[in-house]
Amino acid sequence: MHNWLTHSRMEAGALAAALLLATLPVAGQAPVYRAPRTADGKPNLNGIWQAVNTANWDLEGHAAAAGPVPVLGALFAQPPGQSVVEGDVIPYLPAAAAKKKENQVNWVTLDPEVKCFLPGVPRATYLPHPFQIVQGPNSVVIAYEYTNAVRPINMGTPTKSPGDTWMGWSNGHWEGDTLVVDVASQNDKTWFDRAGNFHSDAIHVVERYTPRSADTLTYEATIEDPKVFSRPWTISMPLYRRAEKNVKLLEYRCVEFAEELLYGDLRKKPN
Repeated sequence: MHNWLTHSRMEAGALAAALLLATLPVAGQAPVYRAPRTADGKPNLNGIWQAVNTANWDLEGHAAAAGPVPVLGALFAQPPGQSVVEGDVIPYLPAAAAKKKENQVNWVTLDPEVKCFLPGVPRATYLPHPFQIVQGPNSVVIAYEYTNAVRPINMGTPTKSPGDTWMGWSNGHWEGDTLVVDVASQNDKTWFDRAGNFHSDAIHVVERYTPRSADTLTYEATIEDPKVFSRPWTISMPLYRRAEKNVKLLEYRCVEFAEELLYGDLRKKPN
């Protein structure tokens, strides 16, 4: 009788422990975050966000390097950075890889950012400037501090662009808590970073914005361009909510800073 009672108590204790463990998160696995909702029940992504990394210098992993003007010393030197590319390497076709190297050598004169041109997608996301997501039931608008660019995202029936543009044509939809944005019709004039990584006018980008906490999003962008790359490839990074008191986007109209570079040679010279 005593042995049977002891055995029954042991079984009950083991069952209780198993039930308790079943209700706990798996070791190393955080509970799934559920974002606050807007009036229409969608995840609320409204806010001002910013990437904090060195992707704008180079999407791939890179060491620190001197800046383009040696006399300025450490000013404008390249900071070291980890790769944001899944698999660490961008899969260029051979001819495109050679062009990328040429771009990298001449980035000071060729990079569209130097000339204050619109950055394109996905580069607009990880420039060292904040951007604001404004969310409505039928559309989402992303406003960027850099060049005061604005990108509307159609959340209704997908539509096509009448032509290629710097920021492309964006159609979005929700997959659970993830905002998925299909970006097509970009021109071939933008780069991915200051390292000369580039694309053609055949680029197709699919972005994914997923809430991971109250103040962070996970950003992913899958890039496909059969003229330049041997296969699709993906970048990913966290985006952080700007939480300063009264935070807002400010004006950064950099066009005037590039006028001398672009048009200085056209200035009328005195006789």
